[in-house]
Amino acid sequence: MVQLTIDEEVKRLVPLFKIGIITYPSIVISESPQMLKGRIRFYQEELALQLESNELMSYPGITEWRNTFKLLSIDPGRYRPSSEALLRRIKKSEFLPSVHSAVDLNNFFSIRHQIPFGIYDLLQLEGEISIRLGTREDRYLGINGRENNMEGKLLSSDGKGPFGSPIVDSKRSAVTELTTQALQLIYLQPSMDEEECKQLLHSVGKMFTQVHGGNYHCSIVT
Repeated sequence: MVQLTIDEEVKRLVPLFKIGIITYPSIVISESPQMLKGRIRFYQEELALQLESNELMSYPGITEWRNTFKLLSIDPGRYRPSSEALLRRIKKSEFLPSVHSAVDLNNFFSIRHQIPFGIYDLLQLEGEISIRLGTREDRYLGINGRENNMEGKLLSSDGKGPFGSPIVDSKRSAVTELTTQALQLIYLQPSMDEEECKQLLHSVGKMFTQVHGGNYHCSIVT
């Protein structure tokens, strides 16, 4: 069972802050099936058409996470929530390339629900996980291929140090086609009530296991 806590400073600044957790104890990751690739591509094309006539700020998930970043003293113009970054690419018809089934589906969930999603190889993590603001010592090699200074940024950290963020995740914890156990962190909108959160988590868990097999366990941490 994954143990996760939210740092008191984060809760002080954002009293309704909440994180959804889904664990997948036995999954098989592969190249995305053609049907999944097609569905995700079609969804992006429809979304791009919507975004031609709608500002990103008209999407409640985008505006709420930008406001949450501001409450945490993170400049959302400089460090965008990953969901917003993905939507900005789609708005420019820069459709997301297929990586593998887990990342493709994780990105799909993020653009569909307009909130950051992170997925991690559970066997690469150690000990209790903390959601906190980064310190001067916090940095990691990101999946963007760059060394990321995480000072002052919202991050997830385990016994080895920081491994993820709603901005960019680390290479250390990245899921691959060799991953058999995964952890998904969902940065829920603070305004969502418990029932909305539960429905979202179960919807995500069911779809993920339809593609990857196994089962899932989910919880909400506040």
